[in-house]
Amino acid sequence: CLCSLRLPRSVPNACHYSAVHSDAKVKDPFTLAQKDLKNLYDDIKKELFVSTAELKSLCHYYFDGKGKAFRPMIVVLMARACNLHSNRDGDLLPAQRSIAMISEMIHTASLVHDDIIDGSDTRRGKKTINEVWGERKAVLAGDFILSAASMALARIGNNAVVTVLSQVIEDLVRGEFMQLGSKENENERFKHYLEKTFKKTASLIANSCKAVSILVNPEPEVHEIAYQYGRNVGIAFQLVDDMLDFTSYANQLGKPSAADLRLGLATGPVLFACRQFPELHAMIMRRFSLNGDVDRAWRYVLQSDGVEQTNYLAQRYCQEAIRQISKLHPSAEREALIRLTELVLTRNK
Repeated sequence: CLCSLRLPRSVPNACHYSAVHSDAKVKDPFTLAQKDLKNLYDDIKKELFVSTAELKSLCHYYFDGKGKAFRPMIVVLMARACNLHSNRDGDLLPAQRSIAMISEMIHTASLVHDDIIDGSDTRRGKKTINEVWGERKAVLAGDFILSAASMALARIGNNAVVTVLSQVIEDLVRGEFMQLGSKENENERFKHYLEKTFKKTASLIANSCKAVSILVNPEPEVHEIAYQYGRNVGIAFQLVDDMLDFTSYANQLGKPSAADLRLGLATGPVLFACRQFPELHAMIMRRFSLNGDVDRAWRYVLQSDGVEQTNYLAQRYCQEAIRQISKLHPSAEREALIRLTELVLTRNK
């Protein structure tokens, strides 16, 4: 039974959540972070200084300012919230902004490599790097972006921050390996899925949040608050992403996306649906490789409560994120981070 899994505890007092959401003065997180993120992509391009025109084109390809900058936004809001909590002014330290930039570089390098592994041909509304330049050059571009991020990290000159953000790169690789495997036992399978989700998605957010807190506060309790907020929001973000794979195109275009199923991946909605439709078990173990598997699995998921259960689980993680961040002193940035959990849950793309 999946109910036996250790899930985040509910918020003991939900007033933080409702009060903030009914307050019209709470700024949109993206608006509040805008000033700190101005010229972010131009600054990243300066880090990617290369003399070779082709390598430059490859590395600049995704840093065109059209990404959501979701991770840097969380990082700068967390940095300001921690600064104010630590009785400093809220202004961002240069090293904190560097961490926001590094987080986007690591994320983008991971996307480049993911697209090669998955054989994807589109990303952010345009052709992938591997589709335009080929797999070999795409591998090198991802490696180069990662090396530039490592150089920027080293220049911060704080050993604790280097250790924390180095963990992200290890987690990304381990998470990718975990995605290539599956578990026979149902409970083990769900635990495997959540751990893979943490490593591939949430670790970057959690450890980036922790890194900016380390720079201004010596207390491990504050580092843990920042880390746990990032961890819980990151897992919720991916759960919603996995849910949208079954709902977004079905709603908007009347046809399924099912990209994860086509890649052989059993995400939250499938794992929950397996409780109601045991026939999914064999399909999961063979990674939906037989003719008709993808369509049948898709139908089973939509006939089950898999999407609703995944949504509920994402809500639980967001509640825990709110419980954690509410331990910091009140500030506009703290409230924006609380508001962000609602945006994570209600996004449709």
